[in-house]
Amino acid sequence: MTPDRLDVGLVGRARQIPVLGMALAGAGHIPWFMTDPDPEYRERVLAQLRGVTIRPADEVVQGSDLVIIAPGEGETVESLVADIADGWKPGQIVLHTDAALGVGVLEPARAAGAIPLAIHPILHFTGTSLDVQRLKDAYFAVTAPSTVMPIAQALVVEMGGEPIVIAEADRPAFAEVVDTVATFSRAIIDQSTFRLTEIGVERPGEVLRALAHSAVDESLRRSADGAVDPVEAWLDDSLDDDD
Repeated sequence: MTPDRLDVGLVGRARQIPVLGMALAGAGHIPWFMTDPDPEYRERVLAQLRGVTIRPADEVVQGSDLVIIAPGEGETVESLVADIADGWKPGQIVLHTDAALGVGVLEPARAAGAIPLAIHPILHFTGTSLDVQRLKDAYFAVTAPSTVMPIAQALVVEMGGEPIVIAEADRPAFAEVVDTVATFSRAIIDQSTFRLTEIGVERPGEVLRALAHSAVDESLRRSADGAVDPVEAWLDDSLDDDD
């Protein structure tokens, strides 16, 4: 389990950085330091994390019990870890949020005695406070050495989520699934709303909202107890339509 209160440091420019900071603050932890946020969202981030201080990455790490590494556009976990170099502390918790990577990328921190965790919230982030509420319905993919897995799971629960364990070797496959769902969902909705606009339908997003939600909910319901063969499901639906 995690200590009663952790001083939290945030490294990276991902949209989820302030959201995770707010979620941890709600659990009694304190986001003290962070690296410089994306200039486009800087004002919003600083308003969300009142009292946080901007520091270089190595100083963020030095002042934190828990370090969250969440790379934004143009950043990678590897590059952010490299920037910190020798700043890690024994007993410090270090986690990253990249869906495709396990804890191996945190080897420099582990070698210095830190506790390495890979925790990915399975959620599309907007970077707003609305995401904090959405975390309560989200699952988090966790990868960690077995001896510290309870720490990873406890942090997820404190942020309001549900942990699921993904093996180190399975992270790339997991990331592919997450990216496919996010990318194709957005692409289909964007294409469909554009086509409705072309034929003069006003507020196409509102028009399709109930359909999109019900179709996705039904698909998720059918898959809740196990995998569904997509070809078989499509054939079943086609037969039902013929009837």
